[in-house]
Amino acid sequence: MTETGGRRPGRAWIARLGPRGAVELDRAASPRAVVEDAVARVGADPVRWAIELNSVVVRRIVGEVPSLGGSPAAVELLRRGNEATTLRALFTLAEGPAAAPPTDEAILEGIHEFVHRAVPLERVLHGVRIGHAATTEAFLRACAELVDPEVAVDEVTAVSRELFSYVDDLSDTMIRAYLVEHEVWSTSAAAARADIVRSLLSDATATATDVGEASRVLGYDLRRTHEAVVVWSDTPNGNSTLQAAATEALRARGATTTLVVPVASGRLWAWGTVPREGTVPSGGTPRSGSWESIAEGLSRQRTQAAFGTPGGGVEGFRRSHREAERGERIERLRREAGRVPRHATAYADVAAIALLATDLDAAGDFVRRELGGLATRTASMEALRTTLYHYIGAERSLADVARRLHVARGTVTYRVKRAQEVLGHGLDDRRFALHTALALAEELGDAVLQPNSPVRQPNSPVRQPNSPMRQPNSSVRQTNKWVSQPNRRPES
Repeated sequence: MTETGGRRPGRAWIARLGPRGAVELDRAASPRAVVEDAVARVGADPVRWAIELNSVVVRRIVGEVPSLGGSPAAVELLRRGNEATTLRALFTLAEGPAAAPPTDEAILEGIHEFVHRAVPLERVLHGVRIGHAATTEAFLRACAELVDPEVAVDEVTAVSRELFSYVDDLSDTMIRAYLVEHEVWSTSAAAARADIVRSLLSDATATATDVGEASRVLGYDLRRTHEAVVVWSDTPNGNSTLQAAATEALRARGATTTLVVPVASGRLWAWGTVPREGTVPSGGTPRSGSWESIAEGLSRQRTQAAFGTPGGGVEGFRRSHREAERGERIERLRREAGRVPRHATAYADVAAIALLATDLDAAGDFVRRELGGLATRTASMEALRTTLYHYIGAERSLADVARRLHVARGTVTYRVKRAQEVLGHGLDDRRFALHTALALAEELGDAVLQPNSPVRQPNSPVRQPNSPMRQPNSSVRQTNKWVSQPNRRPES
């Protein structure tokens, strides 16, 4: 992507904006054409600064208003929209309010997403205020540091006034767009289906009449046996792919009818009516697809899925869904901890870990207390933990562990002996607690090994201590940890 700027901004200090870290223009959430136009208008470094700032602001927004996230794809959609507002603010300050382009489609796309996910308008506006505060502070700090001290006060005042006017107009546009979309969406069949499903999941007092009417509207028999699945992807706007993936996976599980409810960009809920254990559906065999074949199909479609266990009636509908969401949470934690992603996660396979990790901070305290030095985050300690975990699980069979880990039996013997030395006690002491702690560490890695790990929740923000701007002097004290050093990595 070209980096040669065209006409320089009217405010000379804006041309001196630049990121603190290495930020490539290809990292932008905006389309290439939008980025190239921005570079032509204000220069490459100010655009990099805006890209870096946007990443920090989005982390803060999702951290304070989690409902504006919801999935990696939804966060990416938010990043795209917020980046558009940041670039428009840059144009407004550089060239005047008239130079800012019309409200970007990415901003309106995000509004539509919030309406469809039933995110209340007040939460959307809360996110706007958070973004405005962080963005304005970054602009004002940059202005104070880069402008001649003799005119800094007047310039900061002018910038603050212009940004306030810009955000005020933007908020009005977003409110109107939200209300229009809400009116359209609230009368649609898709909204009615989503409302019924949410009501079923939250209300445990539904009567037989309610269930019958809900089944009729949904076109899905709630009195049958259900298997729930949550399907997600990191790619925004891929709901058609997700729906196909969910339907295909549930059919492979023996489902005869399916119910699919998109809940966020890149995320949906689905259920399938499956045969009760030991019965064979007409025209097929129960559970006709193996987990391996289901995972392969999901991999081809670049999606992941977590499945609940089958359950009967509305209560089974709810329970299987809860289990699928717990399985999704475990898989997201595994991925954040650097584990190899699994495309298909069966709750039955991760139920113990999911229950143990319900309170992740307490689970981490337990793991570090039980493992002691063995919880150290090094490659050598990881090898010892993995070997010991499989050794206890294999009832101390050296041959089984060697075969599973593809190492020599002597290596297994050495690692087990070394692990006991690090633990300071034998394997028969607190064997169950030890194996449980090893299982948590094996599955969740840094999420339980590292105190106050940043991978506590999917899409959680990481506080970044320094703002994305050039610092020719230190006259301005840095006070806001959220808009600072957006590329600084958390300490290990």
